[in-house]
Amino acid sequence: MGVASDERQQLCDLFEQLGPDAPTLCEGWTTKDLAVHLVVRERRPDAVAGKFVKALVDRSERIQNELRALSWPELVDQIRQGPPKWNPLSFGGVDEAVNAAEYYVHHEDVRRAQPGWQPRPSDPVREEALWKSLTRVAKMFYGRSPVGVVLRRPDGTEIAAKRGPRTVRFSGEPSELILHAFSRRAAKITVEGNEADVLAVEDLRRSF
Repeated sequence: MGVASDERQQLCDLFEQLGPDAPTLCEGWTTKDLAVHLVVRERRPDAVAGKFVKALVDRSERIQNELRALSWPELVDQIRQGPPKWNPLSFGGVDEAVNAAEYYVHHEDVRRAQPGWQPRPSDPVREEALWKSLTRVAKMFYGRSPVGVVLRRPDGTEIAAKRGPRTVRFSGEPSELILHAFSRRAAKITVEGNEADVLAVEDLRRSF
């Protein structure tokens, strides 16, 4: 078991508790929209082709509609089972490397969209896994920033996500910094830098 597996199971528990029509932090998406996204990502990569090949748009829409037609328990169960054996993500090490951040962020997308949500207690194992994820994706997510970007965790360790003539520093727990990297404005972080530079970074569309 790892962070990816734990977050997947906890997200599925929350899906079952809230049902398919609850809000999420993904703009315009309900919990069902998010669940369909996760099933497509791990089980139906052929449904993603429509984003890149115009001729396959109808096929992609048909697959997603078929998934939407599943009962809510069936849809959630497909997520809970994890990637099928033919998917490289089914290997524990690959799953952890790729999905720890993905499932943590989407778990928080659902948690933080609900009234009265509270931050979860810090978990050192989770924080370390998310920091590792952040070291891999930070330059990709902040690479288009017009100014320098530094990510700093409480122990002072930093990631230079983008170098530039001026620098904006985002500080917080790795779990909050990864949310910011994924463009989640609910992230609990502190910011240092020129106001205009901070706004320039915040305006970047880094991830859905």
